[in-house]
Amino acid sequence: MSEQRKKNEKNFLVQGSILAIAGVITKLIGAFYRIPLLNIIGTEGNGYYSVAFSIYSVALMLTSYSLPLAVSKLVSARVAVGEYKNAHKIFRGAITFALLAGGFVALLVFFGADFIATTIMHLDMSAYALRVLAPCILIVALLGVLRGFFQGIGSMVPTAISQVIEQIINAVVSIAGAYVLLNAGKAVGKTRGDKSFGPAFAAAGGTLGTVLGAFSALVFVGLVFLAYNKVFKRKMRRDHSKKRESYKTVYKVLFVTIAPVILSATVYNISDFVDTALFNNVMAAQGFSKKEYASLLGIFQGQYSTMINVPLSISSALAASLVPSLVATVQTGSRKQVHNKINTVSRFNMVIAIPCAVGFITLAKPILNMLYFTQDNTTAALMLQMGALSVVFFCLSTVTNSVLQGLDDMMTPVKNAAISLVIHIVTLFLMLVVLKWNIYAVVLSKIIFSGAICVLNAKALRDRIGYVQEKKKTFVIPALASLIMGVIAVLIHLIFELFAGPYIATIIALLAAVVTYGVAIVVLGGITEEELLGMPKGATLVTLCRRLHLIKGEYR
Repeated sequence: MSEQRKKNEKNFLVQGSILAIAGVITKLIGAFYRIPLLNIIGTEGNGYYSVAFSIYSVALMLTSYSLPLAVSKLVSARVAVGEYKNAHKIFRGAITFALLAGGFVALLVFFGADFIATTIMHLDMSAYALRVLAPCILIVALLGVLRGFFQGIGSMVPTAISQVIEQIINAVVSIAGAYVLLNAGKAVGKTRGDKSFGPAFAAAGGTLGTVLGAFSALVFVGLVFLAYNKVFKRKMRRDHSKKRESYKTVYKVLFVTIAPVILSATVYNISDFVDTALFNNVMAAQGFSKKEYASLLGIFQGQYSTMINVPLSISSALAASLVPSLVATVQTGSRKQVHNKINTVSRFNMVIAIPCAVGFITLAKPILNMLYFTQDNTTAALMLQMGALSVVFFCLSTVTNSVLQGLDDMMTPVKNAAISLVIHIVTLFLMLVVLKWNIYAVVLSKIIFSGAICVLNAKALRDRIGYVQEKKKTFVIPALASLIMGVIAVLIHLIFELFAGPYIATIIALLAAVVTYGVAIVVLGGITEEELLGMPKGATLVTLCRRLHLIKGEYR
């Protein structure tokens, strides 16, 4: 491997790691602020909050989710061959799309909130939260274009910092807004004779943080863009390439790129919306009260999904860093280099996803009890144990989706997600109606959905570029190391719980789990010295491993 290739690979992993670290920080902030938020709005309020967000998520899919990926893909392809003027035209065209699409859908959701919440979702009180969220659709669309631009030129730092800023503002404002509007809702509830106004208003207050957090991130990235724009304009002046794309061509390319990504993201992520709508309607038909199924949905979204999303954020970050890097490799490299890049990100992904899944299986109840100490976490813990496998499948499918899109195969992820969605809906319906598995049906059907996408995407990659995922270092060794980690963590938790209490025991068990897994994965050969050097602080990690005699070599 040449020095330049090593440098590129290291930069690729470092940029991905920066985004992954920011993703973990934001998810941890999200997990922690949801604790007081859940205490304020209650499980009923969290049900309204979750329904509003499931609708909001669909709106984002139609306007925003595609933009960072599409813009980064198109910008990186042009920057890789020195076409800076064409890259800038892509950016300006994407901003226009964001304004038109984001603005239109935001108005549609704002004025149609009552109809959507009452007729489709069977939870009329969720309309208040949905109406507050509506302006955020436009904000996130513009933010997505700016983040995609920086990812396209190979920098994940603006996206990473803006994500942390966004989540901090979100946390503070959400808690304050929920507290203030809870009291206002209770007052309205007294006059109208309906106690649900309190949780509904509190849920709306909780969504204020999402809007202001996204706006703060937009301001930050916008300022960074204004500062960097001078540098980019100098590069544009040095652009002597003969190819000049007209705005007609730019809009055509944007549409051809964005449309399949929108379809893919919509089909891939619409399962949450479908789950919520189907679950609410079936539960209502089976005689459950609105408060009962809103509370179950609140547990699912508030505790289960919050925990599951922590490892998924790492996968999303790696996928985001993979696309521009992969596009550049496709433009200038060989098939073997493309295979190596896919293999690197897949392995790095599984090294994190598999131990997270095992951790959820072994320590679900202690972790939830430590975080959500005011709640009865029995149902949430069982959900987390049952759904842990979906972490592995969702992480892998997120990466393989991005790989196919990076290879310019835009429609295959759409087709595979659509097939998986049909399988998912059928199994969910059977589990809810025939087997009557309640909220656990939603958890189990997601395993089937994500697993089906993995299988179909693996076949597509094999057919498309002859890529077959390496299994020993990607799956087998991380699974063995995770199994060792799980046994040690459970034993340590049992021992320390006897004399240190459950919370201290959980913290020590988690620390022991991290150390055990790190040692096991290196000893078993899951990560080589060269791969450690390619990671952030790689030299320090190698030195530490040598001192502990985990790998051979001299140390100073």
